[in-house]
Amino acid sequence: MSFNKEDIYKALETITAPGEGKSLVENENVKNIVTFGNEVIIDVVISNPTLQAKKKIEAEIAKAIHQQVSESIQVKVNVKVEAAAPKENPNQIRGKEIPNIKNIIAVASGKGGVGKSTITSNTAISLAKMGFKVGILDADVYGPSQHLMFDVENERPISVKVDGRSKMKPVENYGVKLLSLGFFTNPNQAVIWRGPMASKALNQLIFDADWGELDFLLIDLPPGTGDVHLSIVQALPINGAVVVSTPQNIALADAKKGVAMFQQESINVPVLGIVENMAYFTPAELPENKYYIFGQNGAKNLAEDINTAFLGEIPIVQSIREAGDVGRPVALQENTPLEEAFTSITKEMVAQLVKRNDNLPPTEVVRITTMSGCSTK
Repeated sequence: MSFNKEDIYKALETITAPGEGKSLVENENVKNIVTFGNEVIIDVVISNPTLQAKKKIEAEIAKAIHQQVSESIQVKVNVKVEAAAPKENPNQIRGKEIPNIKNIIAVASGKGGVGKSTITSNTAISLAKMGFKVGILDADVYGPSQHLMFDVENERPISVKVDGRSKMKPVENYGVKLLSLGFFTNPNQAVIWRGPMASKALNQLIFDADWGELDFLLIDLPPGTGDVHLSIVQALPINGAVVVSTPQNIALADAKKGVAMFQQESINVPVLGIVENMAYFTPAELPENKYYIFGQNGAKNLAEDINTAFLGEIPIVQSIREAGDVGRPVALQENTPLEEAFTSITKEMVAQLVKRNDNLPPTEVVRITTMSGCSTK
């Protein structure tokens, strides 16, 4: 069978570069191709110095050429390792851009059980009701819950072809696109993964997904600070982070650590603000009373102490828990105090994003502030 360089390039376009969201050709990993009779020699440059990475690239290239061009071709791959060039601006947002996603916001908490996933789901709903295109990446590897909160636990992402490569199409409900490891794990078994395994799974959800056009992608991070957090900030250009806490001192101490993580020089992700969840309890029979079970204004005071914005507070209300349990976030309700509370937090979050996003075009600033009704002052 006769073949040429174009045939080889087309085959290499189906292989994703290590740690990238692009093909070997798009990412300019392929430096030279020489064909001679039924033999092809390919020079490839990668940044991963491990022997495993080299062997994997060699195998994938040979497999792609044999499957898409001809099994009779003798493939020789020369792999060279080159360190990635340093960035000109050490403070610029890290990570590789995902095409057609305008803003990526991480939602974090210093400790578990403070309602981070509840804040994420209802913020996404509020953004969608404002007219934005929204997605959620549930990165809580060991305790994914967004598929439950959106009532899609029995759904599965389907495979679609995009530019010749298979990608996952997120599940969608209530106008929000969703990918979660909860779609791929057994709900009756614990997820026991080491850091590298969790990071690899997340990279697949990030770069092997067909998100389409999104105004906002919210990342629901696991509690604490660790491998998953580092993987996310290294893999994605995070525009800002929101930290969720409850008012008590123990939770605030952990929330402060979460803020400090994003503010480290090696990470340098702007913290848009702090949300106080479970701020107070108001019994139905005493609607004018507020009981500060976990303390009063703890997150608000923390925001002032560390010079970041206080985005708002959410009370302890039974309907929030019930709505999450049945997979219908409470922000979907119309003209209720809880809908207004989540809308207010969302508007303030967007306002803080506009202030911090130097790369946001003026037209987009106007669109965000107009549609959300928030002020950038």
